[in-house]
Amino acid sequence: MDCGIPFCHQGCPLGNLIPDWNDLVYRGRWRSAIDRLHKTNNFPEWTGRLCPAPCEGSCVLAIDGDAVTIKSVELAIVERAFDEGWIAPAPPAVRTGKSVAVIGSGPAGLAAADQLNRAGHTVTVFEKSDRIGGLLRYGIPEFKMEKRFLNRRLTVMEGEGVQFRTGVNVGVDVSAARLRAEHDALLLAGGAGWPRDLKVPGRELRGIHFAMDYLTQQNRRNEGDVVPAAETITAKDKRVVIIGGGDTGADCLGTVHRQGAASVAQFELLPQPPQQRDPDNPWPTWPNIFRVSAAHEEGGDRVYSVSTERFSGTDDGRVDRLHGIKVALRRENGRPTFDRVAGSEFEMEVDLVLLAMGFLGPERPGLLTELGIRLTDRGNVWRDENWMTSVPSVFAAGDMQRGQSLVVWAIAEGRSAARGIDAWLMGASDLPAPV
Repeated sequence: MDCGIPFCHQGCPLGNLIPDWNDLVYRGRWRSAIDRLHKTNNFPEWTGRLCPAPCEGSCVLAIDGDAVTIKSVELAIVERAFDEGWIAPAPPAVRTGKSVAVIGSGPAGLAAADQLNRAGHTVTVFEKSDRIGGLLRYGIPEFKMEKRFLNRRLTVMEGEGVQFRTGVNVGVDVSAARLRAEHDALLLAGGAGWPRDLKVPGRELRGIHFAMDYLTQQNRRNEGDVVPAAETITAKDKRVVIIGGGDTGADCLGTVHRQGAASVAQFELLPQPPQQRDPDNPWPTWPNIFRVSAAHEEGGDRVYSVSTERFSGTDDGRVDRLHGIKVALRRENGRPTFDRVAGSEFEMEVDLVLLAMGFLGPERPGLLTELGIRLTDRGNVWRDENWMTSVPSVFAAGDMQRGQSLVVWAIAEGRSAARGIDAWLMGASDLPAPV
């Protein structure tokens, strides 16, 4: 490696020691490479498949060329480690006698559970769904990450002593007060599951669904669950529009292709990004450039600078037409404003609309209401510098306190929250804290 200053460190929320394990792979020291990788990342087999690799945007080579393929190297390391049998359960030698309840089994909750278990605490992960994994299980499509890679790591964690309880909606099935009485600390890692809606005329028509409802149902079918015909959401032989141009929209796009849609278009309110960095987006910041995912390569129209104004439907209440208009972006005091372009109105025939416009924050009823948790101005869970919320002994990590973000940020925050919990329980902590 000849990086000079390796800016990939600052580009990675986990602070992965990327040049170290790159060099170890170059020298054929794969066992040392996975040990180095695991020092900063609990689940490289997930980030190696799902992370958008902000590290590569900060790579020194990316100043004027292609970055090192960091994400691919990371995945190669962890998969070889599993193949060689180097990753196996290693329970802690000593238990502290302290217990922690982790609420939510997405990447933040699982990372925190893994770290706290390594510190010797007894950890129980509570999940409201029938299977562990959160969005990794029911949000990420199978074509993007097969669930066997999730199950494989969960088996290791169970072997190390982490306990999983599914079908438990804390705040509904069991009270937060009861969990606080039974455990020395609680970690809120329930994600940001409140979807952003599109409040336009015709939204109530049948055939308009939130993206996560659609993706979750397809993932359940892939797990072998039977979905009643009356509740089935399918794109087969339908004209589909996906509203939202981000990763969730791309996940819907790939799923729509696999279900055999007649046609599909993906709408984005913002203009199409440039092919190369703009002057106000210099290296080593994340490059805001035009990207093509595998789902986009499979087909479908990408439509930029468009706003959906209303829907109209059939006599029996099913959507059959979308009414939209082109918009122009301008910035006013640094804030984006979208102006309607006169004469650009259009209509599209549509049978299925999927809303993939992001999330507003954690769901309010139930757990957060019962605890009386303080929220930020953005509607996320407030926490202090030690990751504790406004309620003593209750901590928060991941999208629940950060807002919708990346898998790599969720893992990083789970690790940091685990250190805060460990220090609060024991008076000090030897666990690392990446952020």
